[in-house]
Amino acid sequence: MQLEKINKINDIKNLNLKEKNELAEEIREFLIEKVSQNGGHLASNLGVVELTISLCDVFDFTKDKIIFDVGHQSYVYKILTGRKDKFDTLRKYKGLRGFPYKKESPYDYFETGHSSTSISAATGMARARDLKKENYHIISVIGDGSISSGMSLEAINDVGFKKTKMIIILNDNGMSISSNVGGISSYLSRLSLNEKYIKLKNKIKYSMDDTKVGQFSYKILSRFKDGVRNFLVPSKYFEDMGLTYIGPIDGHNINELEKVLKRAKKMENPVLIHVVTKKGKGYRFAEETPEKYHGVPAFDKTIGLQETKKNTYSNAFGQALCKLAKKDSKIVAITAAMQEGVGLENFAKNFPERYFDVGISEEHAVTLSAGMSVSNLKPVFAVYSTFLQRGFDQIVHDVCMQNSPVVFAIDRAGLVGSDGETHQGIFDLSYLSIIPNMTIVSPKCTEELETLLKWAVEQNFPIAIRYPRGGDSLSLPPLKKVELGKWETICKGKKIAVIATGKMVQKAYQVNKENNLNITLINATFIKPLDETLLKTIAKKYDQIITIEDNLIHGGLGERILLSLNEMNFQGKIKILGYHDKFIEQGNIEELYKQEHLDNVSIKNEIEKLIK
Repeated sequence: MQLEKINKINDIKNLNLKEKNELAEEIREFLIEKVSQNGGHLASNLGVVELTISLCDVFDFTKDKIIFDVGHQSYVYKILTGRKDKFDTLRKYKGLRGFPYKKESPYDYFETGHSSTSISAATGMARARDLKKENYHIISVIGDGSISSGMSLEAINDVGFKKTKMIIILNDNGMSISSNVGGISSYLSRLSLNEKYIKLKNKIKYSMDDTKVGQFSYKILSRFKDGVRNFLVPSKYFEDMGLTYIGPIDGHNINELEKVLKRAKKMENPVLIHVVTKKGKGYRFAEETPEKYHGVPAFDKTIGLQETKKNTYSNAFGQALCKLAKKDSKIVAITAAMQEGVGLENFAKNFPERYFDVGISEEHAVTLSAGMSVSNLKPVFAVYSTFLQRGFDQIVHDVCMQNSPVVFAIDRAGLVGSDGETHQGIFDLSYLSIIPNMTIVSPKCTEELETLLKWAVEQNFPIAIRYPRGGDSLSLPPLKKVELGKWETICKGKKIAVIATGKMVQKAYQVNKENNLNITLINATFIKPLDETLLKTIAKKYDQIITIEDNLIHGGLGERILLSLNEMNFQGKIKILGYHDKFIEQGNIEELYKQEHLDNVSIKNEIEKLIK
């Protein structure tokens, strides 16, 4: 067993080629076992096993530095840098992180959870190295989906122009979360699938030995090879940007990978190594449907993931949008490489001409939506809360400043759990509510999402609909009619008023019912604008008010209500429940609610304190 020999960083260097190939298979078995038990990112990690082994063998990451773009494909690196024994705690509360984490290991040099950051970060580190006259290598590992992002292209433009010494590994597996789209993806496919060029390249490479004569011959023939490549491949895109391009390379051939990496180490200019891998390699189910095995819950590895029938907010959104689109040909759907994640599979099948996947380009998606809206279409941009952050400037300048009727369907709002700090959707209320012309609503249950979406696509101003991951914890009757800025009274009591929004309405309702607290519960369907009329009534009737939201307190619903009550000269007490000024770590959502005092017991205790 080769995996038993890997207990700390650089143990990989003691293995020969045969042993490293054996290790690759053992790591795949290990990953399938651990991820099937704990959940996590499987397909992407199965695809980079040989690549990561080669990187850890050729480089010394006690001094060299590596940055994994997105970071969810760093599991193999964690194994090879001494964290194998912690995988039973993967993505659990206080356990091994699912992404690079500096506090977890001295060999995690930069924390990544969003795409397209690695080249910029690596460039900054490389220039710091050069200014300090230090000597080590810096490697960025980025996927073919991420490299098409604007931030990546900006970084490549800078690196190529300044000729900063660094290595970019382009991991080309044809996938991000959904299948990759766009011109760069098509370009890479032509490169990686051109068998004539690959065969010629390999014949030249492996016919040469390491003698001086062999190396001289290789240089001469390489010039001929480059000429042939210019003929077979449409253009040398990366070399025109100022990078030395090497590839395509078989990403599952350790011998070939290590030879190329050793050559790249000797180069003084920026190098891009194009590595072709298979996402999900070694596990049949993941190879056949890699998009389903991107991020997975715990599952039975012998039969693979099984379809669940639970109605989630994502599914409810997708079904509602399809239903509306059948009646209204102006409705269009936009996503940023997240077709399955946001529930748009059926829309893409039923309305392909009205479905637009722009790849990992949230900024472009927002302004694309704005352009569609001013052209009399009804764009709905479906996006995770944490990823919409990237389009903030475009929301301000291109949508809200022009009061363009774009609908933002914000999935994964609030806590998402085991993906941790980089993915918790706890900022959207704060950053959206400060923008003039933006209206923000939130359904209290999955059925209500359709009602709000139907209302939203008929309006002539920007609207954000935020909703959580998963489904409902209990059933509440949905709103039948939506009125701008109007809240809903769920139940009436005599003691205190609780104003909750979204998923928190269900929690407050359950707490009240189970403990007979006799509260008035208000569903703040509209986070912006507030229902000032109802709020005035509440302020006159109650001396104590509690607000509950699945968002940061700063800039959230509670602070907006507090400001409004202050203007009304409210003399009572208000308690705002939400997340404090910090990033929320990974863990089971209920564990995190308890940590942040938003679990049912904590909510009950806060209500009882005010009642007393």
